[in-house]
Amino acid sequence: MSLQAQEIVEDKLARWEPVIGLEIHVQLSTNTKMFCRCPLQFGAEPNTLVCPVCLAHPGVLPVPNERAVEYALRIGLALGCEISPRTIFHRKNYFYPDNPKAYQISQYDNPICGPGVLEVPVGEETVRVGITRAHMEEDAAKLIHQGTSGRIADSTHSEVDFNRAGTPLVEIVTEPDIHDAAHAKAFLQLLRTTLLAIGVSDCNMEEGSLRCDANISIRERGTSELGVKTELKN
Repeated sequence: MSLQAQEIVEDKLARWEPVIGLEIHVQLSTNTKMFCRCPLQFGAEPNTLVCPVCLAHPGVLPVPNERAVEYALRIGLALGCEISPRTIFHRKNYFYPDNPKAYQISQYDNPICGPGVLEVPVGEETVRVGITRAHMEEDAAKLIHQGTSGRIADSTHSEVDFNRAGTPLVEIVTEPDIHDAAHAKAFLQLLRTTLLAIGVSDCNMEEGSLRCDANISIRERGTSELGVKTELKN
């Protein structure tokens, strides 16, 4: 890079700052699924850990997993969240082949865990990251795209493994309080360590137990308005 180009980059970095908010999905280490008694086992033979409830057969009734609720409360307390004395589930429309119900059972306007904060030490400073909410929901099934790369773009067909459908999740949503990639990394590392310490998840990212989406925008330093965000999945 030429000296002139480097100066232009440094000028832009000095003028603009990133605004980052994170959405983290945590698979809970329960023995059974969120709304039925099907066991959870990573790597099991496809479509063997299923029942009429998680396959959404007509007339079935979901029953919440008591241990999953306990784990969600543990997460909320660890993050200093307000705990709701009353919480409800919603049906979130979700038309995709990895969800047999055509909706996801989730929480919206009355989540089990409300606002909180996680203080993240980064070098000699402490970054306070606000927690908007931590709510319970169920995971979708797993789509397997058969082709040369495993991606949908060049696949010949897709297969669905419903073993994962109904796995209990807690989604942790942060405020847009992060302004540096290193701070985002430090936050996720501390969050993962916290989740392991309180025993709610194995946090094996290679198995999908911990997944993170980043909502990113930029704005001029010193301003408070939020720009148009882009969501980066996983």
